Amino acid sequence: MTLRIDISGAPSERVRFAASPLAELTAMLHVLAEPGHHPQLADWAADVWSGMRPELAERLREAEFLWRSSQADFMIPARPRPTLAEELDDVDRIDDETYVTAALVTTCGSNRVHFRGASPLTDTTARERAMEVAQARGALQEAFAERLLADPAAVRARVRHTLEECAGAFFEDAWAGVAVRLATDLRLKNDLLRRDGIEAALASVSGAVTLAEDGDCIIVDKVQDKATAARGAGVTFIPSVFGRPHLVAVHAPGWHPVVQYPVAEPTPSEPVSLETVTLRLEALAHPVRLRLLRTLARGPHTTSELAHFWELSPPEVSRHLTVLRRAGLITPQRQGRYVRYTLNLPDLTALGSDVLTAVLR
Repeated sequence: MTLRIDISGAPSERVRFAASPLAELTAMLHVLAEPGHHPQLADWAADVWSGMRPELAERLREAEFLWRSSQADFMIPARPRPTLAEELDDVDRIDDETYVTAALVTTCGSNRVHFRGASPLTDTTARERAMEVAQARGALQEAFAERLLADPAAVRARVRHTLEECAGAFFEDAWAGVAVRLATDLRLKNDLLRRDGIEAALASVSGAVTLAEDGDCIIVDKVQDKATAARGAGVTFIPSVFGRPHLVAVHAPGWHPVVQYPVAEPTPSEPVSLETVTLRLEALAHPVRLRLLRTLARGPHTTSELAHFWELSPPEVSRHLTVLRRAGLITPQRQGRYVRYTLNLPDLTALGSDVLTAVLR
């Protein structure tokens, strides 16, 4: 069974990769609601719950079906913004009918056929069906659905306030902790997309995501047979650290297709020696070597290319490359009669986010 995303009528940039604070917060909230799905994060979830104010904990449990068994489409934005506040502002711009339908579809599980395009806010049959399924899922779900249908504005404001409180309670610290991994993954994906095309970039996302042979359809291995189209806006892929192992897809009619995918776990490695750390820090201390690394961060280059770019002599560049190579920060790769140098991004990342930012910006 698959989700098929038609990209035949999409613009030239049919696939984009971007990080989303709101989508990652949604993944964190799912972990808090279903820690059993994420045993590697069980300690984190326990710490968050133990330090949370009772009032916030109560509101999270009240609305947890927005992210527990599935995610409301407005919680995974197609146009990610730099900050959570900006993304919540975008959610506020969604009209009540669209918001309520998305919220109650999530309440009612993943089977959207019951609403048949009608909004429970205006259609009696859809409203009855929404309440019927909400009642079956529990008193909290039933109460939330009743309040949402009776006063959408008040419930929407309450949900936003809850998400904003999550920022100070746990999200900001957790987001800072995963920012480097997300940035590293995005750089690798966008490099692949630019250099090798959509098929290679999709293959790096997950073995469950492929490009059809004709190149006009993205196929996502999911538990349902569904289809959607990306005509005017393309498809957005959002990396997630807290979302592992889930592959989440937004595909409902009227919503731009989005796929939130888990970032690969870092490969276990042997502890780096103090001597190696010293070599790397000394290598980065020279301004010329930092400039060379900034250039190599954009792709492999030869000694001559680097010399020409920075108006240096090839022997001078070669001496600096030798220092960087000895520190394990770059790797030479021979292609015919040319030797190109490639940045070892994981080793650079291991030195810390400030170093990575200085090199990549």
